[in-house]
Amino acid sequence: MAAGGQVSVRECGATPGGALPLMCLHGIGSGAASWLEAALILSQRTRVIAWDAPGYGTSTPLPMDAPRGADYAQRLHEMLDALGIARCVLVGHSLGALMAAPAVRQRSERFAALVLISPAQGYGAPARAADRARVHAERLKALAEDGIAGMAERRSQRLVSEHASGTARAWVRWNMARLNERGYRQAIELLCGSDLLADLPVPIPTQVACGALDVVTPPTACAEVAQAAGVALHPIAQAGHASYVEQPAAVAQWLGGVLDAAMDAARAR
Repeated sequence: MAAGGQVSVRECGATPGGALPLMCLHGIGSGAASWLEAALILSQRTRVIAWDAPGYGTSTPLPMDAPRGADYAQRLHEMLDALGIARCVLVGHSLGALMAAPAVRQRSERFAALVLISPAQGYGAPARAADRARVHAERLKALAEDGIAGMAERRSQRLVSEHASGTARAWVRWNMARLNERGYRQAIELLCGSDLLADLPVPIPTQVACGALDVVTPPTACAEVAQAAGVALHPIAQAGHASYVEQPAAVAQWLGGVLDAAMDAARAR
């Protein structure tokens, strides 16, 4: 990695017959381990890699205080280079969408498809200045008053719906409790400084999904992202924001279909 940085990943499965791997990016209050259940299902058909974003897990934070999506994207490309992955399907959940879209814009030939699940739009658009200031202040206040552990107790349950199992609730809370303060502060800057709609559409096949019961990035907001990408929104039934934790089988089945379509397109090239 550049300047001695490192990225921690969790992975499973293999890519038999030239199958495309899946590269999964998590949201602001999560980590690589959150993909476990969905990844285990998908690993029966391909290699699945989930990273801890810079500043998460044991991944080195980015050097600047207020990184942008392009900075995270550059680190992602360095990691894929180190893993020898020339082409894959890129999946970004929530804040991960603000890293995924810039990564595609930097090197679109590397990705066979882009998948955005409950994507955060960000607050960087000029028209969202008031919301940007409010969210920035609220996030930093919560961090100062509650700390990481307190945030995990207070905020984690907003990420799932009433249908979530006890295991899913505990898993979301556990992942949030593992946040690192510097990485989280950088992620707040990314959230507040980004404008996903300005990065769409991208020049590769794109799919957008949202938990039907998501209260963090609700279906109406995700539909705006889908419209900007030129596709229909795919709803995930009985799921909140962390849909791939709450309904891993349904999300894995849908991602399998996206993977099949990308493979068919690759064979036809």
